[in-house]
Amino acid sequence: MKRLLRTLILALPLLGGPNAARADAPALFAQHCASCHGAGRLGAMGPALLPESLERLKRKDAVATIREGRAATQMPAFAATLSATDIDALVNWIYSPVTPAPSWSEADIRASRIEAFSPGSLPDARQGDVAKADPMNLFIVVEAGDHHVSVLDGDRMERIFRFPSRYALHGGPKFTPDGRYVFFASRDGWVSKFDIWNLKVVAEVRAGINTRNAAVSSDGRFVAVANYLPGNLTIFDADLKLLKVIPGSNLKGDAGSRISAVYDAAPRKSFIAGLKDLPEIWEVSYDPAAKPFHDGYVHDYKMGEAIATPGFLNPRRTVLEVPLDDFFFTQNYDNLVGASREGRGQVVNLDVRRAISTLDLPGMPHLGSGISWLRDGRRVVASTNLKDAQVSVIDMQSWQTVATIPTLGPGFFLRSHENSSYAWVDSMMSPTARDTLQVIDKQSLKVVAQVRPEPGKTFAHVEFDRYGRYVIASLMEKDGALIFLDANTFKEIKRLPASKPIGKYNLFNKIQRSEGTSH
Repeated sequence: MKRLLRTLILALPLLGGPNAARADAPALFAQHCASCHGAGRLGAMGPALLPESLERLKRKDAVATIREGRAATQMPAFAATLSATDIDALVNWIYSPVTPAPSWSEADIRASRIEAFSPGSLPDARQGDVAKADPMNLFIVVEAGDHHVSVLDGDRMERIFRFPSRYALHGGPKFTPDGRYVFFASRDGWVSKFDIWNLKVVAEVRAGINTRNAAVSSDGRFVAVANYLPGNLTIFDADLKLLKVIPGSNLKGDAGSRISAVYDAAPRKSFIAGLKDLPEIWEVSYDPAAKPFHDGYVHDYKMGEAIATPGFLNPRRTVLEVPLDDFFFTQNYDNLVGASREGRGQVVNLDVRRAISTLDLPGMPHLGSGISWLRDGRRVVASTNLKDAQVSVIDMQSWQTVATIPTLGPGFFLRSHENSSYAWVDSMMSPTARDTLQVIDKQSLKVVAQVRPEPGKTFAHVEFDRYGRYVIASLMEKDGALIFLDANTFKEIKRLPASKPIGKYNLFNKIQRSEGTSH
């Protein structure tokens, strides 16, 4: 009796109420969930069930998933097995932190690797419908509604293939320069390598427990993964074999950070990583011939007065005043444009390793979705805002704000193309205007059109085809659609059904680093 009372008392803070307290959530989890989701909630056949992994899943949707199951997956319905109180208790349990925080070691990473097809075992030529398509006008579409990925033929505007993905892909797929392979990173740490030519997942590895995104080197030889949990940067070869783990700590090693993002800086042959909790930016060269560097000041490095750090796969630190989120890069990757959580915008030169300018960016700019173009002979960068109903346009020579364009509501994505006169922006953070895309003339900086195909339904994330002839936009609903629109008339061309398509990525635009899409 005493033991039972103690269990209930311990569970009470986690279960959120007197009714929920009568359910033993840990015991329910062990009985019904652990076989698929892991005894420590770290994931197994099913995804990890940790607060960090579930941040994009609303609690009411978690309740519905447990009660009703998930179609086309091995997640069963528990409505006939568990009471409403039991389900509420389980939801509160999985949204509570695991203490102590779970770890994921180098040995764990290596042991997790799955190789479905060994290198060289699949044909080195495009197969089937892929062989009939323009290989650089293919689209990769992430469908979050039922965790699938689609491959589209961009010329025929047709789906070639659709396959199940890991839970909650995040950060956008990344391509090798030849367009053969694409890498996906999931919220709960899995990185998957997909062979587009053969339409096969060829290898997977779990890089961490909670992952933000991945980057592929410009030569296709390395993959870097940014992890929130544990806070580190993991680096793999192209076959997803672990090469190195770089802890997210400062130079002294007395403070740690989550790694918020990693990007490929192709002209520099390096990865650029952002730190969520420390005022630093890292540049990690993947050039084996990279020169050694010194951290901090050295009186005369030519005299060998300090020990240099090898330049290959080691972080070269730029120390800032505050941590920066959401990066935009100039086309040559000399400068990084970022904003702090408080909205303080800065331009950081990666060669001199310091901030060179501040930006007038109120609210919460989303620079990770920034794009650039030439206007009156000068290059500008534009960014949406997650808090304010506006798009900021900034001159990239003076770093002064050229214009603030009013929008229908706070937006997430901004997209364009070199061959288009227009930029497209959503208002998906707005409760009333999330169903409308606005079209901005890139020279006049005026909104010239609105596109609202389904009132009340979220409509966002535009991606152009490789030639800038048309765009695909997402009707982000469970029973949603990919809507093809003429890039000049803005008229609908075609629809394909899709399950909450959250992102579309054109191979040519991504590989060539189009100025109109995020990198």
